[in-house]
Amino acid sequence: MSLIPVWQDVAARLLLTVLAGSLIGLDREARGHAAGLRTTILVGLAAAIAMTQATILLEFVGSDPDSFARMDVLRFPLGVLTGVGFIGGGAILRRGSLVSGVTTAATLWMMTMIGLAFGGGQYGLGAAGTALTLVILLVLKWVDLVIPREHHAVLALTWKAGDHEDLDTIVGPSGYRARLVGMERRPDRDSPVMAFEISWRRSERASPPMDLLTLVGEHCEIEKFDLRTESSR
Repeated sequence: MSLIPVWQDVAARLLLTVLAGSLIGLDREARGHAAGLRTTILVGLAAAIAMTQATILLEFVGSDPDSFARMDVLRFPLGVLTGVGFIGGGAILRRGSLVSGVTTAATLWMMTMIGLAFGGGQYGLGAAGTALTLVILLVLKWVDLVIPREHHAVLALTWKAGDHEDLDTIVGPSGYRARLVGMERRPDRDSPVMAFEISWRRSERASPPMDLLTLVGEHCEIEKFDLRTESSR
């Protein structure tokens, strides 16, 4: 392949980038992420155009040692990578201890590299990156679902009359751990409302912790149960 691409090469690079972005973006779109099909394609296409433009401009760089300006064509792909960093940062959401969107941000970063590979005419590298990304997103997703992971929730409760056992002692035999994180006195309650951080290890395929609520409900009045675990995405 010629270092300076002709229009047929440019068209092939852009079309392959759109194809790769479509395959990867469909996974994000199907899972309901904000950075879905169109965003993924546009990120890869921007990278491919920047890299293609850089290779075209190689023909004019350094041709005249007495020229007024010198151009560093690598600034084009570097600028794209910097811009994707801002997009990826916007895809990551943090609500207290809950963090989501990290995989989406990493997918956009990877799509940028795939676009740069196709834009530079490295078809084999771009195809390999696309295939590996699809394997990671689709195949390893099922592996991720069966791996036991740490889950967290905040449980607010009031003890029933005459029942003030240690919550960790109650839920411990079932595999849960409880830690007191707050206490509030309300005028409409005889007992203070106590907040506990509950943690346990289960795979994401496991059923919701209804056994925990049933067990705690035998001793307490449950005010709130708020899951704080990041879901696998």
